[in-house]
Amino acid sequence: MKIIFKHLFILLFLGLIPCGCDNDPASLTEEHTDADGFILEDESGNEIYREFEGATTGSVSIGVGQTLELSVHFLDHNGNEIGHEDGEEEHEDELIITENNTTIAIIEFEKHCDEIADQVACESSEYCEWHADEAKCEDETHDDHDHNEEEEESHEMGIHIIGVSEGSTSFKLVIWHGDYPDGHADFTPTNNVPINVTQ
Repeated sequence: MKIIFKHLFILLFLGLIPCGCDNDPASLTEEHTDADGFILEDESGNEIYREFEGATTGSVSIGVGQTLELSVHFLDHNGNEIGHEDGEEEHEDELIITENNTTIAIIEFEKHCDEIADQVACESSEYCEWHADEAKCEDETHDDHDHNEEEEESHEMGIHIIGVSEGSTSFKLVIWHGDYPDGHADFTPTNNVPINVTQ
């Protein structure tokens, strides 16, 4: 009899384990960006800066009052660009800038068209168009499903570097999972990107 109760107890205990895990939000698998580096490219597709597995090449040079537009491409363990397949849900990630001296250079993220409220700013963007009837800024290719996916990806991962005053500074480009400052970093570079601002 004792043996039967012992077996029943073990079966009940084992049966509760999966139930507990299924109801635990912490046990659910989350999507994360698993990057080992990144590349910064200018508008012509030239590589300006690269970090991969801690090794770096290049730097950013800009004049006072100038603006440099760069696209950001994150790299996987093999050094290949990380992309999203068609139909894949977007991760809850955002890019943040840290450790930057804004008195030397300002780094801004390129805004999505629907985040631009000003008509002049909308029309000056290469990727956006102003819809007067709706007083709304929209993606120029939002109705064109045959547009260049690489251009769209660069647009979505773009930064602007603005030279403010002569000197040197640097910054880190961090992939943040969740709403900042809550959440955590999915990728933090080993090194800062150096910026040299000249007159």
